[in-house]
Amino acid sequence: MKLVLNGHDERYVVEQGMLNLFPGERPVYEPIGPGDDSWAVVTLREDDRCHVTVELCFRGKSLPYSLDVPLVGDEFQREGIRRRAIGKCFFLAARALTGHTPPWGMLTGVRPVKLPTRALLSGATPLQAKQELREEYYVSPDRAALAVDCAQASIAAQRSLKEGEVSLYLGIPFCPTRCAYCSFVSADVGRTLTLVEPYVDALLKEIDGTARVLTESGRTIRSFYMGGGTPTTLSARQLDRVLTRCEQVLPLEGCTELTVEAGRPDTINREKLEVLRAHGVGRVSINPQTLEDHVLEAIGRKHSSGDIQTAYDLARKVGFDCINMDLIAGLPLDSLGGFRRSLDGVLAMGPENITVHTLAMKKGSTLIQRKGALPGGEEVAQMLDYSRTTLSGGYLPYYLYRQKYMSGSLENVGWARPGTESLYNIVMMEELHTVISLGAGGVTKLIDPQSGRLLRLSNPKYPQDYLSAGEKLAEQQREMLAFFR
Repeated sequence: MKLVLNGHDERYVVEQGMLNLFPGERPVYEPIGPGDDSWAVVTLREDDRCHVTVELCFRGKSLPYSLDVPLVGDEFQREGIRRRAIGKCFFLAARALTGHTPPWGMLTGVRPVKLPTRALLSGATPLQAKQELREEYYVSPDRAALAVDCAQASIAAQRSLKEGEVSLYLGIPFCPTRCAYCSFVSADVGRTLTLVEPYVDALLKEIDGTARVLTESGRTIRSFYMGGGTPTTLSARQLDRVLTRCEQVLPLEGCTELTVEAGRPDTINREKLEVLRAHGVGRVSINPQTLEDHVLEAIGRKHSSGDIQTAYDLARKVGFDCINMDLIAGLPLDSLGGFRRSLDGVLAMGPENITVHTLAMKKGSTLIQRKGALPGGEEVAQMLDYSRTTLSGGYLPYYLYRQKYMSGSLENVGWARPGTESLYNIVMMEELHTVISLGAGGVTKLIDPQSGRLLRLSNPKYPQDYLSAGEKLAEQQREMLAFFR
């Protein structure tokens, strides 16, 4: 879609609106020609009010739309008013032209729960928070209810946090194979076997440096999460080395939640699970993504649905009483019937947590390159509708987030039996306190709870680069210590 901006340069706002209402389009900043049938001209004019006009054409059908709102407050507030007016005018024009309202209305951000959270903390009732989402942002009733439920879980988590607490993420960027939908920086362990042991050595050094920072600054770890990749790609001995070092040097005395993503059932065995239990890990993820064997094959998984059941049963026998299982709606060759069978099968196993993701077409994935047969947006929406109505019977939604290029402009939702919500997932997604991320691809978010200031520190993405990044990591640890002081 060709985009022309007059009187402003709010490209991001306009592009997000375009992706929301016209997900198959991509922005092009070129003059509009006589034969063009997909374009938008977005004009901003100001006096004591903000006047926005959008002229929109899509597949030869065109429509003008105008909106004006008062400009009040300081320059920072006025800038926010301009952006909201431009975004709202584009949304209303596109909605009028297409006759379609996305389930999340005009919201395009990753964290839609922040809006109702602010409303509830300001004194609004849950009903008022839902009404604001519906009336001001055009969010559908079911998504508004979902967001408010998650906002209430976020507030409960926030109130449980104590001053000086942080969360810690440990990244293990290796998998037995790379899934077709994945864009994370995860290495196929079959091709990078020689990197695994040096990576563990480097990670132990970063753990030591981080422990010194936390001890000197008086910080303690409230929740601990080892993710990836697939952490159980490591051997039992390597897992034991990492977790032993964490116990020896990190301030874990007040840690109430230790999670490890076991993830792929083809990496799980009794020895590894017993190592995790011996180190106090209480929550594991065993992630089928689907129980349809032909879909598992299509996404590059080298295991069967039967292997998932075996891994789950083994985790229970070893003593894990909190298990999360992930499913993805919209996988290649899947269908509404297949997704329903997968969810019903997972429910029959009885995990405490079920996370339902929507497939996002990420640029780094092989799936987007080979363009496999994918369910349409409407069918994916039906999958999520089924998950919502089915899981509401015994589970509560406790965190959610959205991504770009997601099927049907939908969402990812974590569901939990009451009392089993993952604190780490909430604090990470809602940015409630500092999350320190170690390992390749880790992004630390340092948050000052008083001022709201946020500082990001990024580790090298690739395992090879991480191995030689000792000085960079040491410098980041010095920055971290200065931030805490």
